[in-house]
Amino acid sequence: MYAATLQHIKPGDWLTLLLGSIFVVLLTLRLWSGDLADKAIIRSGGKIFSVVPLSRDQQIEVRGPLGISIIAIQNRKARIASDPSPRQYCVRQGWLQQAGEIALCLPNQVSIELVGSKKKYDSLSY
Repeated sequence: MYAATLQHIKPGDWLTLLLGSIFVVLLTLRLWSGDLADKAIIRSGGKIFSVVPLSRDQQIEVRGPLGISIIAIQNRKARIASDPSPRQYCVRQGWLQQAGEIALCLPNQVSIELVGSKKKYDSLSY
């Protein structure tokens, strides 16, 4: 039965399926990808500690309840390089580079959020 169905599909049908698939892929990439970030918003204890540009490589020390977290900015990317939190989830998250990406160190109450001209799409902003 499957082979009989394929016999009824004409070359124009295949072209329509191909073009439609390409359109869906391009539309998905366009709507769900964020811009590269321009700035990093660093928070400590829920308050903005600093807003820094990603254009300059630097390391920033941020004090939290458990100690000092070190945020590294390099090659227009940012990450939490070290943190006194016990499980090190935020350190293991690695480099962030797109607008809307966030790394949170909840035990030490330190976070970094990358912002740009356009945030990454998610279902909450829909």
